[in-house]
Amino acid sequence: MSGHGFHVHGPHDHEIEHATQGHAEQGGSHTNSIAMFTAIIATVGAIFSYMGGATQANAGLFKNNAAIKKTEASNQWNYYQAKSSKQNLSELAIELAPAAKKEFYQDEIKRYKSEKAEIKQGAEKLEAEAKAWDDKSENEMHLHHRWAQATTALQVAIAMAAIALMTRKKWLEVAMYGMGAVGVAIGALAMLHI
Repeated sequence: MSGHGFHVHGPHDHEIEHATQGHAEQGGSHTNSIAMFTAIIATVGAIFSYMGGATQANAGLFKNNAAIKKTEASNQWNYYQAKSSKQNLSELAIELAPAAKKEFYQDEIKRYKSEKAEIKQGAEKLEAEAKAWDDKSENEMHLHHRWAQATTALQVAIAMAAIALMTRKKWLEVAMYGMGAVGVAIGALAMLHI
């Protein structure tokens, strides 16, 4: 090196300069890939979070429908019980009434038996509908838990990405990608209703 603006490189100076420049470019590329991963995972996580909320809301609605059907079934069973009481009174009346009224009470008993059969069938149908709504609610809650698990895994991956950027630890970057993959896999299970 001279003081007249003429610069002579040593034999290894060029290699060190090149390596330093390449290392800086790799660091930028590394940062960009983690930033891109974070953006993608945050977007997927937002979708998973929305699906988790939607399935939770559906589970609540379905449980409400089940409660309504159970109430309707209970009302039908109460109606059935009222008809049974009237039938029992008619059966007692046959024993106590004069012969001229016995045929009337026998017809009443037949009518109550017929009405009770219809009421029972309606109540059992309502109970089956209530069970179907309960089953749908349970299924939606299962899916809600899957979506929540997927969202949580993606949030952990995002936190790991931030730490990986700060520490530049390769194992943490691998763990970040792994946790992201776990989150996406759990989300896929939710999409497939598994």
